[in-house]
Amino acid sequence: MKSLSILVILLGALIGTQAAWAKAQTVSLTIPTMDCATCPITIKVALMKVQGVSSAKVSYARREAVVVFDNEKTSLDELKKATTEAGYPSFIKMTLN
Repeated sequence: MKSLSILVILLGALIGTQAAWAKAQTVSLTIPTMDCATCPITIKVALMKVQGVSSAKVSYARREAVVVFDNEKTSLDELKKATTEAGYPSFIKMTLN
């Protein structure tokens, strides 16, 4: 019984450590086809629907989106796909971490 308790504690520690390995990534996407002040709303909604995205800040003035996402749950390709399917193709401007 004691060894089972130790095993449960070790497994819990391992699972907690594994979650710490997933790292939030930040990327800046250029979205040149934004042509009105309401476009950022559509783009943000599309990005926030992607599993693993925790933040999306979209600027019409800069025609860019800065997205924070969990690289274990999604990818840059999925982010680009989301904006493209919403009608706004995007390109990776830079990854910030």
